[in-house]
Amino acid sequence: MTLVEPRVIGTPAERVDAHDKVTGAARYAFEHAVDDPTYLFPVLSTIGRGRVAAMYTADAAALDGVVAVLTVFDAPRLGDISDAELAILQHPDVHFRGQFLGAVVADSPEVARHAAGLVRVDYEAARHDTDFGSGRDDLYAPEEVNAGFPTDTEDGDVDGALAAAAVTVDQVYSTAMEHNNPMEPHATIARWTSGGAGPVLTLHDSTQGVHSVRATLAPLFGLEVEQVRVIAPYVGGGFGSKGLPHAHNVLAVMAAQRTAGRPVKFALTRQQMFALSAYRAPTVQHIRLGADADGRLTALSHEVITQSAKIKEFAEQAAVPSRMMYSTAARYTTHRLASLDVPAPSWMRAPGETPGMFAAEVAMDELADACGIDPIELRIRNEPEVDPSTGRPWSGRRLTDCLREGARMFGWSDRDAPARPGSDPEWLVGTGVAAATYPANTAPGSVARIVYQSDGRYTVQIGSVDIGTGAWTALTQIAADALGCPLDAIDLHIGDTDYPSATVAGGSTGTSSWGGAIVAAARAFRDEHGTSPRPGAESSAGTPENPDAGTVALHSFGAHFVEAHVHRVTCEIRVERMLGVFSIGRVINARTVRSQLLGGMTMGVSMALHESSVNDPRFGHVVTQDLASYHVSTHADIRYLEAVCLDDVDGHANAMGSKGAGEIGIVGAAAAVANAVHHATGIRVRKVPIHLDDLLPG
Repeated sequence: MTLVEPRVIGTPAERVDAHDKVTGAARYAFEHAVDDPTYLFPVLSTIGRGRVAAMYTADAAALDGVVAVLTVFDAPRLGDISDAELAILQHPDVHFRGQFLGAVVADSPEVARHAAGLVRVDYEAARHDTDFGSGRDDLYAPEEVNAGFPTDTEDGDVDGALAAAAVTVDQVYSTAMEHNNPMEPHATIARWTSGGAGPVLTLHDSTQGVHSVRATLAPLFGLEVEQVRVIAPYVGGGFGSKGLPHAHNVLAVMAAQRTAGRPVKFALTRQQMFALSAYRAPTVQHIRLGADADGRLTALSHEVITQSAKIKEFAEQAAVPSRMMYSTAARYTTHRLASLDVPAPSWMRAPGETPGMFAAEVAMDELADACGIDPIELRIRNEPEVDPSTGRPWSGRRLTDCLREGARMFGWSDRDAPARPGSDPEWLVGTGVAAATYPANTAPGSVARIVYQSDGRYTVQIGSVDIGTGAWTALTQIAADALGCPLDAIDLHIGDTDYPSATVAGGSTGTSSWGGAIVAAARAFRDEHGTSPRPGAESSAGTPENPDAGTVALHSFGAHFVEAHVHRVTCEIRVERMLGVFSIGRVINARTVRSQLLGGMTMGVSMALHESSVNDPRFGHVVTQDLASYHVSTHADIRYLEAVCLDDVDGHANAMGSKGAGEIGIVGAAAAVANAVHHATGIRVRKVPIHLDDLLPG
């Protein structure tokens, strides 16, 4: 694979969108100016399961300023109802509490909200089931888990190897339900207009993929994809929850069919997002490890139970990392689901790896303790020469380098192996480590277009989306180096389906996929037009197929180091220091990559100590529905935090030699915190978040 010669790639170039964002010139979905807008507020179910018997809308419709009222009995019919999550208002069945039952559209958001509160609903309630746990007798095996992985795998005789092992670990670990909570809520503006080939639907949407939204919504409303335009130049975070269109998109488009061409603005409230914008499902994970006296694994079993929804299946692939992370002759992994009357779970930053590596890396720490071996040394002893799940050689596996460099930078050699209660009069101090990994994939289907303007300037168009990660800047850098021109000679255009197709910003594939298309288009441009093109010269190309993808194992790796302080009396936990060392190929932009890694690590601390969506099984919904009760890490929780990347280029990954950075920062981070807490207190907590009362008995 021929790599781009880096000139501005790798530099900490300032964000090209920074000025617009800090001055307020950047417009997010709900902020776009449209003529004569209307505003939508939904009517939500207040039961967990059953049917709507009647809806009384007269009081709402009579309110001054109300434009339209929609219900399950009179809403527009959809053309495709195969996706039950999106097939809203098509029948009176209630699948979960907080489901859309209708909507009010009005001249102002205040009137819409007031009128929605006047709609009365009669139900035929049924018994709901939202209580997740491992003791259920109705767990089932899905056909596959997220990302198309096999549900179960088995290699060798795990039970026999465990019985013969000199040292074993056999424990259950659990992770809480979590909600993505991007800063910008899920929001959209929908408008119908007339076009030469029929109706045209335009959406200003907060999404991770404009082309994905268009492709999904078009058949629902009987449209060709060319009749739908989706615009998203700026998105205020998503963390996976905006990777797919959700029911709020459908509701806004339906409502816009009743407003005589007036646009409909709809933004979910923070409370509504806890039922309508996806989430990470809780898990219960049973891990068994067997090893010889030197700590080398002889058996690994990782069995996962997680939650899905009756309305739509999603299976978090939490055991998949255990299929490739460490070397062992016997290995067994499974996934089982509990199907509940709940909203459908979906992607949240590093789905699968985040909960799975928490359990796996705490288990490895327990094995190190049982063997009397340093936790770093234990991981190094279990390094596989090839990918255990495929048998392929690694494109570059530098986990050992991450561990050793991190240990040097962190001062690991000064660590006391046993916790020392007398080391500080007020705080117990401990350190912990955990490994991280994430697949380095490239998604097919993106296309870039390059047009020469004049005076050495180029327009680069691709329908990708920057969700705050720095894509505006990274893609500009890639285009500049691929064309051999200065950074300021590139005019990048993204975030619009009027530009060529692009894949979703997710799975840490964005820069690899879109950047690969831009490099291919730049090379095609030079082949077709040379170095002295005429104004208006144009070339397009798609993301090329990676010839190495089927011959090598492509993954990123990293290591987290944490120093935790635990108060002797209150058991308050503080993460005083955290260091992440990562091997992610060539860094496109040192500034934005560091930001991504630190953000992931911060979310890992938040997972370890704070985040938990609490379900009340009596009423069938999450009760922590705002950022006052759903706790996340704040500035006061994050002390000294640093992320560094090894000097690395992966020539097998793509033409830039880069691998994704968006998700690996969170993977393993919570385990490093839990391991540090154990080192400080001697108390092993096998669930997150870790609460004060988990430590008080000890």
